[in-house]
Amino acid sequence: MAIRILPEDEIKQAANSFQNPALLFANPTNLYERRAKRLRDLAKDHPFADYLNFAAKIADAQLIALTENPLEKQDMAFKDTYPLDAKNWQRHTKWREYLTALLAELKPTATAQIQATIDWLEKASSDELEQLADNLLQQDFAHVESDKAVFIWAALSVYWLQLAHQLPRGTQTENAEGLHYCPVCHSAPVASVIQFGSSQGLRYLHCSLCETEWNMVRAQCSNCGHSKELDYWAIDNDNAPTKAESCGECHSYLKIVYQEKDPYVEPVADDLASLFLDIEMEEKDFSRSGLNPFMFPSE
Repeated sequence: MAIRILPEDEIKQAANSFQNPALLFANPTNLYERRAKRLRDLAKDHPFADYLNFAAKIADAQLIALTENPLEKQDMAFKDTYPLDAKNWQRHTKWREYLTALLAELKPTATAQIQATIDWLEKASSDELEQLADNLLQQDFAHVESDKAVFIWAALSVYWLQLAHQLPRGTQTENAEGLHYCPVCHSAPVASVIQFGSSQGLRYLHCSLCETEWNMVRAQCSNCGHSKELDYWAIDNDNAPTKAESCGECHSYLKIVYQEKDPYVEPVADDLASLFLDIEMEEKDFSRSGLNPFMFPSE
């Protein structure tokens, strides 16, 4: 999916039209507050309550890191396609400052197992951390242990979220290719969000790294684009706010959260809390096409 950053005159013209925005940029403060609250609400009486509450603490720490050490305005030469491409972007060492802040915030209440991971990360050299970050951003998950990946990705995400927030708000979709990756940073989506309100019924995919959402038409696979063999699955009932959309062509699936069924749904939180649905989909031989920043593949 190519996007084009519009000049000022086209931005004004687009603002006066009724076109649906190609991209929705996250509000950093509201994002982390909503996520932490949703994770804690979902944790109540949940079999994995401890982990959901741990994820909420990371969201809290991300907000603190962002608030206390905001990213200064960057001098960036934007490209039309993937302007903040995670695989090629020359990232600033600022992300390691965020990692240090996250670890310091989480350390006092960490369990023994999490404490061991924090200790390792605190002792790791800059080169080791940068290599782990490279592996994650290249989607080479096999070379990063999942316990370390959660913290590193959380720090990288604080950095990329702020980069995305500095992008001009005037954008236009140039084509519909490559929709299964974020058009801003080229990372995998967490889940789809079916909007309500002014964008009622529209589908936006939520990025796992920069938290941007991008529009994609419904009734087609978010991974391969086919539309003939789509099925929708839920564990509780058909009215569940979280479902899995599976594709018989590429044998993948991605979760969908419906704001009209629950206005408080949050893609990262609700995707993580519906882990049993992932288990069901894997038993049906479907592979997950998305990535949750709190649930990395273990290989």
